[in-house]
Amino acid sequence: MAKNKDASAGHPVRRAGFGPAVAGEVRNSTVASGRLDAADLTVDRAVALALTPVSRETTERLDRFVAFLLERNHITNLIAVSTVPKVWTRHVADSLQLLPLGDGETWTDFGSGGGFPGMIIACAFAERPGSTIHLIESREKKADFLRAAVELLDVPAIVHTGRIEEIANQLPPIDTVTARALAPLPQLLAYIQPLVQKGAKGLLMKGQDVEAELTQASKYWKIQAKLVPSKTDPTGHIMIVSNLVRTNATDRKKPRDVRPARRTNF
Repeated sequence: MAKNKDASAGHPVRRAGFGPAVAGEVRNSTVASGRLDAADLTVDRAVALALTPVSRETTERLDRFVAFLLERNHITNLIAVSTVPKVWTRHVADSLQLLPLGDGETWTDFGSGGGFPGMIIACAFAERPGSTIHLIESREKKADFLRAAVELLDVPAIVHTGRIEEIANQLPPIDTVTARALAPLPQLLAYIQPLVQKGAKGLLMKGQDVEAELTQASKYWKIQAKLVPSKTDPTGHIMIVSNLVRTNATDRKKPRDVRPARRTNF
């Protein structure tokens, strides 16, 4: 059952046939422009759902979300065009793998952007009565997309528009906080620390440089965490943060500028 979907000033919200001589060229042009539809993604969808199985009802919601995402991606830059042919494995399955790693029924996703992982988790939460995820996004166009997706899919998500460090303090008690492609690790830890301090578990999706980032972050933080290999990216990891304390070094020299970072859609 959907809830009030916007905690800020929210607004509710064919493929043609080609001959064999030109089909390859048309398909390459279609991929380059990002204009694949859901029917073009059958194999990638099957691989993703084999990696991260979900119920039939959740799968139906995910199908609708992917179709809506691809439609809106022509208008708003939600995901990189180069990742569209692998949207199911690169984005959907990548997000679904967080579900068994988190705790509790109240989650938040920092920097939700095009809906990964937040909207994917919301699709799964629709089958879990009492579950809610708070989606925080600072950019109005992407927040508008999230509001429209939440309304369309009738999922238990609440969209907040604004800066993470301001909105996080206004959230109800959070069990799990997620972030994907948002900021360097020292900045991410500054974002999640108020929630982790209150008992939340952090699930941070990081790439191949996570060890170097941990070394840098350890100058400012005492971190209790473990790394879980990603199911979808052989160089990726999920950093599960269970405790986080600022060190004295943080007081003398805080991590540079913890405002929301410019993100790359990947």
